[in-house]
Amino acid sequence: MALYCIGDLQGCDSALERLLADMGFSPSRDTVYLLGDLVNRGPGSLEVLRRCLRYEGALRPVLGNHDLHLLAAAHGARKPTRRDTLASVLEAPDRDVLLDWLRHQPLLRLHMHGEQRLVLAHAGLWPGWTPEQAHALAEEVHTVLRGPQLPGFLQQMYGNAPARWDEGLDCPDRWRFVVNAFTRMRFCAADGALDFESSESAADAPAGLMPWFSVPGRAAAGTLVAFGHWSTLGWLSRPDLLGLDTGCVWGGCLTAVRFGATLDERERLQVRCEQAQDPHA
Repeated sequence: MALYCIGDLQGCDSALERLLADMGFSPSRDTVYLLGDLVNRGPGSLEVLRRCLRYEGALRPVLGNHDLHLLAAAHGARKPTRRDTLASVLEAPDRDVLLDWLRHQPLLRLHMHGEQRLVLAHAGLWPGWTPEQAHALAEEVHTVLRGPQLPGFLQQMYGNAPARWDEGLDCPDRWRFVVNAFTRMRFCAADGALDFESSESAADAPAGLMPWFSVPGRAAAGTLVAFGHWSTLGWLSRPDLLGLDTGCVWGGCLTAVRFGATLDERERLQVRCEQAQDPHA
């Protein structure tokens, strides 16, 4: 039985098919975590969702910002944009089944690999949260996503405020911060305040900002966090960090990691992708 993580798919189903073949993927034997943004921008969002549903239990996603955007578009809370490629899902005969499956996926997963813990979230882990705190907050939002409050929540999900976390935040501000941290975060201020204006590489951090994983005193330091979302960051492999968004939809690679007996034993697997979107358009 093998354990894998795969970075952002963004509707690149043909690349996923080739990567799974290269991995020798067996749904009865292997566990594959997908790090969010299953859909949008690429040409095969519908096929990605159908593949995930077909291999449910073996392919285990977390939700990304584009996945939430699909739910918002389906519920009339957000209009599709010019660059969206969600029509195939929204017009599919099995859309209700696929969307119901999607809303039941979590924002964060925890996995024990032997005695080591792996944290999986699309954008990462807000620096002030321990894995236990993050899991509890993700569950709060997950309860809303899979319940009758979903349409109303989606109407209030968008926005950049609040930028700072406070345990006493009321909803919907509380839930919005949690969603933003798990699905949109890249840079933070030294006090953990979120910034959504910048998407540069980590080396080009704007003045006064730093990557979320560089904030001093990060509560989850020492626990491996696997994440995607940041294509300009690209491949990152450190003892406590694994960044796997290598720009599949932009003509880069779709990247997987196969873990060995420990989380420190990592093999990188990649397939080249056809460019579906121009990052400079």
